[in-house]
Amino acid sequence: MDTPDFNLTPGAIVRHLDQYVVGQDDAKKQLAVAVYAHYKKLARSREDGLEITKSNVLLVGPTGTGKTLICESLARLLKVPFVTADATSLAQSRFVNDEIEAILERLHDKAEGDLARTQHGIVFIDEIDKLKSGADARGQGTSGESVQHALLKIMEGAPVRLRSGQYLDTTNVLFICGGAFVGLEAIMAHSHGFGFVATTNDDNQRILSRLNARVKPTDLVEFGLIPEFTGRLAIVARLQDLSREMLIRIMTEPRNCIYRQFQAILKNEGVDLVVAPRAFEEIADLAIEYKSGARSLRGLFEEMITPILYAVPDHPEVKRVEIASLFVEPRYLRSPPAA
Repeated sequence: MDTPDFNLTPGAIVRHLDQYVVGQDDAKKQLAVAVYAHYKKLARSREDGLEITKSNVLLVGPTGTGKTLICESLARLLKVPFVTADATSLAQSRFVNDEIEAILERLHDKAEGDLARTQHGIVFIDEIDKLKSGADARGQGTSGESVQHALLKIMEGAPVRLRSGQYLDTTNVLFICGGAFVGLEAIMAHSHGFGFVATTNDDNQRILSRLNARVKPTDLVEFGLIPEFTGRLAIVARLQDLSREMLIRIMTEPRNCIYRQFQAILKNEGVDLVVAPRAFEEIADLAIEYKSGARSLRGLFEEMITPILYAVPDHPEVKRVEIASLFVEPRYLRSPPAA
């Protein structure tokens, strides 16, 4: 069992995230500082007997911008148990408290039954924006406001009885919520449109711009989250839409990017895979057209590579495959090009 590492600096956390997540620099920095402060506060509370105030995190950004990937990469680095949940599924359940307990049971399973490790884990709840106050779930589910109240209890810290009979105290569990929050920009434009932060010639415009771009608790309340729930999400980090360039970088730069994955698969067959920049540009253009962010990149890339994976194992004479375009048949070469 890996020992959690709570001595990482925010800079070290960001450098790790940079290996897996393209762009989103501001969000990565905010999350790194939040995580650093969270685990440092836990250490101080044990040493000094202080009562800690936990700062859970809200990640706001369009679908496919990397919210889940950031959280997964973070938990891997810290070596803490990590689980994801879907707020929409909670709202569609008639027994929301049972569903929440099941999430914590999964966290306990990820910690291999170690209660202390479980209590230092991370829970990521996506699509939290679907829990608008007054919005009922489909079928016989629970209202969004009721789910917010149910989540509020464990996010604040509450004893939860596990199947083993042990009680899990969620006070030290870090909760990260995420959502697209479609329409929030319009709310912010209205609420920040009356000189939210006044300026003088002596003020630092960069700092003022950052403050004016900040999502306020009142923005989230107007969107549909209850005040008590927004109060438990002290840190709000915003992820930006992915540009064409960022989508291309996602396919080619991270340590575990899809291009390297399939290069490794074909390398096991003794084949070099070479994909031209034009093909990546075409995939990125289609992803933008689909409005799904990075989520469609794998499907598009695999659609391009599937005929190659089908043909290569039956043709050991092939040593190199070149893809010039998504819309052109790949070239199968019997030998690498001459140096």
